[in-house]
Amino acid sequence: QVQLVESGGGSVQPGGSLRLSCSVSGYSTSSWCVAWFRQAPGQEREGVAGLFTAYNDVYYGDAVKGRFTMSQDNAKNMVYLQMNSLKPEDTAVYYCASHVQFCKGPTSLGREYFTYWGQGTQVTVSS
Repeated sequence: QVQLVESGGGSVQPGGSLRLSCSVSGYSTSSWCVAWFRQAPGQEREGVAGLFTAYNDVYYGDAVKGRFTMSQDNAKNMVYLQMNSLKPEDTAVYYCASHVQFCKGPTSLGREYFTYWGQGTQVTVSS
């Protein structure tokens, strides 16, 4: 079974930083699509950043572009989300998600494609 586990969430002041991690296990294929989503209370789940693990081309949602950076460590099957210049509007539960299909550009955040989801980690930005 493919499993994803997020970690690194917490509480931070506006302007601060957090780094989220997602471990991926169980794939028999050599590459996959992986992305970060977030969901605030009463809102739809929003795409944050996504990539195909065979490449380093990251696609970002407009709300986080220039502030967040997604990266990967292929040897460890780990992906990360470095969040800088955090705003109260970034407060949400952040999820790591994945599927085996190739993804590029906007398709990296097409949530209907994602088969596997982590349990989520809470990020709270407040003063």
